[in-house]
Amino acid sequence: MEVSKIRRPAARTRAATLRALRELLVGCGTALLALGALGWLAVVALTSLIGIGLPLLPGALRAVHKVADIERHRLSRRGPEVLSPGPLPVRWRAAAADPDTRRELRWLVRHATVGLVLGGIGIQLPVWAVRDATFALWWRLLPAGERTPGLGLWTVDDWPGVVTVSLLGLCWAALTVGLSPALARLQSGPGRRLLAPGPETDLSLRIAELTATRAAALDAHATELRRIERSLHDGTQNRLVATTVLLGAARRMLARDPAEAEKLLERAQGSAEQALAELRAVARGILPPVLADRGLAGALSGLAAGCAVPCRVEVDVPARCAAAVESTAYFVVAEALTNIAKHSGARHAEVEARTRGARLRLRITDDGAGGAAETGGSGLVGIRRRIEALDGVLTLTSPPGGPTTLEVELPCGS
Repeated sequence: MEVSKIRRPAARTRAATLRALRELLVGCGTALLALGALGWLAVVALTSLIGIGLPLLPGALRAVHKVADIERHRLSRRGPEVLSPGPLPVRWRAAAADPDTRRELRWLVRHATVGLVLGGIGIQLPVWAVRDATFALWWRLLPAGERTPGLGLWTVDDWPGVVTVSLLGLCWAALTVGLSPALARLQSGPGRRLLAPGPETDLSLRIAELTATRAAALDAHATELRRIERSLHDGTQNRLVATTVLLGAARRMLARDPAEAEKLLERAQGSAEQALAELRAVARGILPPVLADRGLAGALSGLAAGCAVPCRVEVDVPARCAAAVESTAYFVVAEALTNIAKHSGARHAEVEARTRGARLRLRITDDGAGGAAETGGSGLVGIRRRIEALDGVLTLTSPPGGPTTLEVELPCGS
């Protein structure tokens, strides 16, 4: 019992340290992106003083906004979600007056400098710990002048020096366990404060957007109900009525002409089977049973297997998402593959589905002719409505000549 009590805190400490190191490593990546965006923005701003860089300012500001969005996604994977303030201006006059853009620029400077240093320290500590703790195993393999500890402060020539380096490695390990979570918090703190919408942000546009997406969801729901009603009324109901008529005629003819009654019963059976098949099709249109039976990975693999164009599927969704999210993802991929088979002339397609934090990301690509547009009657309007009903995002890239890429992000919870 006492051993298990000791092991549980040790396991939690180890997990917290590994999680902090992972966050510091990823934070180092976004800090490098921030450093690049900051350098590009500085060059453009300096050249704008003489008028050369003014046309490049909108692109530089878009790069800043993109890096900030990447950091928001990173922070949202751990802890509370960092909401975006919405589309931000890229014209320099509007950006200079926009408080959210100024907050992003403050974060950019801090993350590209302090955040990068904190991430570097956090990554270097375990490297020094492993290097110095194992120094006794390989120090003789080094040339005499290179037998130094991680910091390179002195040269080791004998075993007492080796023991000192090994003890130093244990100190680095203790510092890694003790400081990594704090370094991770210090690195992510400015992002949580500066990248979320500020108190001065006008949320009326966001409210209007949510109102519009909810209205679109209700319209899509009503359209779906009308489609189901038409399918049941025009198809299944007529089949059942015909089956009833045939059964009544067969019952009346049974005594007079058994052979003809048997033919009528055979026709009634065929009509009932068709009605059953149509009912199954309607049920699959509401919520495909394959999602419940095989999950999203199996459902998407089934769609790819039935596609007329050779399709590769890669799914990295460890946990089940909400039923509405999985259903939407299924129908998005089904509609996209149908469009590829009908309109693109593609020879190959790929479907990727991954969860990153609280987001399910879909990516459907093909090597077809490109030129896809929502006004072309390709079903993209319906796809967008389904996605926006869940507060998701759709991005379509389809230049003439291809390739076409459809990217979808859906919130799926943590």
